[in-house]
Amino acid sequence: MKEKDSLLVLSGGMDSTTMLHDYKERIAAAVTFDYGSNHNAREIECARENCRMLGIEHIVIPLSFMKEYFKSSLLEGADAIPEGHYADDNMRSTVVPFRNGIMLSVAAGLAESRGLRHVMLANHGGDHTIYPDCRPRFVDAMSEAIRMGTFEGLTILAPYTHITKSDIAARGKKIGMDYSLTYSCYKGGELHCGRCGTCVERREAMADAGIEDPTRYED
Repeated sequence: MKEKDSLLVLSGGMDSTTMLHDYKERIAAAVTFDYGSNHNAREIECARENCRMLGIEHIVIPLSFMKEYFKSSLLEGADAIPEGHYADDNMRSTVVPFRNGIMLSVAAGLAESRGLRHVMLANHGGDHTIYPDCRPRFVDAMSEAIRMGTFEGLTILAPYTHITKSDIAARGKKIGMDYSLTYSCYKGGELHCGRCGTCVERREAMADAGIEDPTRYED
């Protein structure tokens, strides 16, 4: 068994939950950040359940200041969420300014406090166009900043950076993921809306991977 040397930033969505199962042998703990997004509460439930199943410690850290001071449609209620594909210009409103930078900084402090060596992040190739803090150059630069700012030289591990969400779904299928225990919709309803960018991407990834989609959609 590999050494459990990593802390995973776990949202409860498809990507990070797949990484949780994919790299369970090296993940000592997972941290979910409650920053007041429309979908945080449902994601946290999923993150907690997957950690329980795997016997991995799950930590929830509130970042309520982000909802209070930051501007993003993810923080403004379901009606503010645009519908369509991530390639559409209106999806830029879903960016939460420097979200990953903030979360990775907190995660690095938590990981170092626990004697771990790495922070794991489940960004992927489909994120790069719209989210600046998911791009390879940002992750590399943040990893170097964390390495320089910690006594033990912690680094970021982001093994999905250069693959697509469809590739991630295919990995999940291979390891027997139950995607009904994940949540993606930016509107945060009981059912996935099926029309926001992340719902559209979720549907496409499942179809591409040949997975019978267990998600309950409104349409």
